[in-house]
Amino acid sequence: MTALTWAIRLIIFVALLVFATQNTDPVSLRFFTGQIWQAPLVLVLLAFFVGGVILGALSLLGVIFRQRREIARLKRAAPRKPEAVDVVVPPAV
Repeated sequence: MTALTWAIRLIIFVALLVFATQNTDPVSLRFFTGQIWQAPLVLVLLAFFVGGVILGALSLLGVIFRQRREIARLKRAAPRKPEAVDVVVPPAV
């Protein structure tokens, strides 16, 4: 299973490497302030991908912290040890 996983990773890496080498033409990004930024298409795509990953991770931080607080609250509310219960077994007849 590990070999299959590494084979899939290698195939994806090679596909992305070929994609990157085929898209090195410069592109122009025009900003609202009139600035123009020229860079290879691969770098522009990579920058926007990384930006999307960062924004996605930041959007999950609120949920993660809320769940941590809830787990901590539930751990404090749970009893430390279950109390011993006396079980009375009726004698066999």
